[in-house]
Amino acid sequence: MSVEMRERTETKTETAFSRRIDTQGKEQIKKIMEENNVDFVDLRFTDLRGKEHHVTLPKSKIDDGFFKYGKAFDGSSLCGWQDINESDLLLIPDASTAVMDIFCELPTLIIRCDIYDPATQAPYVRDPRAVARRAEAYLTSTGIAEVCNFGQEVEFFIFDDIRWDIQMNSCFYKIDSHEASWNTGTMVEGGNMGHRPRIKGGYFPVPPVDSSHDLRSAMCVALEEMGLVPEVHHHEVATCGQNEITTRYSTLLHKSDEMLIFKYVIQNIAHAHGKTVTFMPKPLVGDNGSGLHCHQSLSSGGKNLFAGDGYAGLSEMALFYIGGIIKHARALNAFTNPSTNSYKRLVPGFEAPVTMVYSEGNRSAGIRIPRVFNEKEKRIEARFPDALANPYLAFPAMLMAGLDGIRNKIHPGKAVDENLYDLPPKKVKAFPSLCSSLEQALDSLEKDHAFLLEGGVFTKELIESYIEVKREEVTRLNMTTHPVEFDLYYSL
Repeated sequence: MSVEMRERTETKTETAFSRRIDTQGKEQIKKIMEENNVDFVDLRFTDLRGKEHHVTLPKSKIDDGFFKYGKAFDGSSLCGWQDINESDLLLIPDASTAVMDIFCELPTLIIRCDIYDPATQAPYVRDPRAVARRAEAYLTSTGIAEVCNFGQEVEFFIFDDIRWDIQMNSCFYKIDSHEASWNTGTMVEGGNMGHRPRIKGGYFPVPPVDSSHDLRSAMCVALEEMGLVPEVHHHEVATCGQNEITTRYSTLLHKSDEMLIFKYVIQNIAHAHGKTVTFMPKPLVGDNGSGLHCHQSLSSGGKNLFAGDGYAGLSEMALFYIGGIIKHARALNAFTNPSTNSYKRLVPGFEAPVTMVYSEGNRSAGIRIPRVFNEKEKRIEARFPDALANPYLAFPAMLMAGLDGIRNKIHPGKAVDENLYDLPPKKVKAFPSLCSSLEQALDSLEKDHAFLLEGGVFTKELIESYIEVKREEVTRLNMTTHPVEFDLYYSL
């Protein structure tokens, strides 16, 4: 390449890649590094599944070249991304996300990154974080609202021991927790103290029955150190270490970023205390599963657009937003409930909603309207998602469904205030329902995704790649012999 051509290429590349790393961003990163004597910078990004990845640079590499071009990496090694013959991608840091990593022995700065394609010099089409960015931009462009706020109640399990194995001739998993009800008869060195929640009896007991209280408090302190604002923590319903921590709401992209920090903190604090955490929605059979209850509202000029004088203090806009989520719920399942395990939670009788109706205060409904006394806090709560969801895909998908409802004035019908679990099956079947399997959810997404493509928020390429990755998970499970099959069929 000639010198002249190289200079033209570098100028074009700088224009494409440096627009997010402006002078203010550079100075912000340099200042944090100086104040904290940073030795390493950890670049974080997320794949289609929502799994966080990282690459770490010594401080000497955070130079003008880094701020100009970012960091190249192999995109073919990430599930559902590049082919090996076109593997190069670039990490472009977002300076606004910089936060010190409290778990590293040497001072390390975490910066979340956007993914760029060096061939097109544009945001990579399969980067989930780019979807969240486009969703916020699209919302503003519609004139409907300026801001979409998201807040989550995150449920998870804390275990003391987890083992599994999958072989040609065997398959098992084994969970244990000192807190679990099945350990009431176990011989324990030093004595069995006996204070444990019974099955489905774990909601709000005080210590010593709630054995995770101090651990959750340590998690909340760590979350605060990394920039999140915990609002409440408590034990959840299941007997075996089921817990919940809620953090303060924020904008869609910021809350998506926080969800990754949340998981990182929770898992590392548990690990430091000799515990293990899972965000699997249904690790236990016969007890409650874990959800990700997503609170949502739209605002403009600081005014909450979901507050009004309609049902439960909602505006007409909020009702149309609910109507859009209900209409597209089965397609949304592919993003909000993205695992085969998700559908072991979405069954009647365990507080996980399977019926897509809305109601004030009714936890058996797919959409709940929390009772609040301040119109600034008026919002809706989608109760069906779980924490295996990739927030960069699930949150924008719900927003796009809600906006479709607003644009097309999709009214959700009459609210249902009865306990849906007590209604006759024939009446319940008349209401819209969620999918009962990941395979069904992927089929629904293939048929119903035009609303996601509005404004270029999602792309066909990303949706197709995501479906392909998830169908591989379905196929693997379907091809694996299950112990229940031996129980059902071995002696027939």
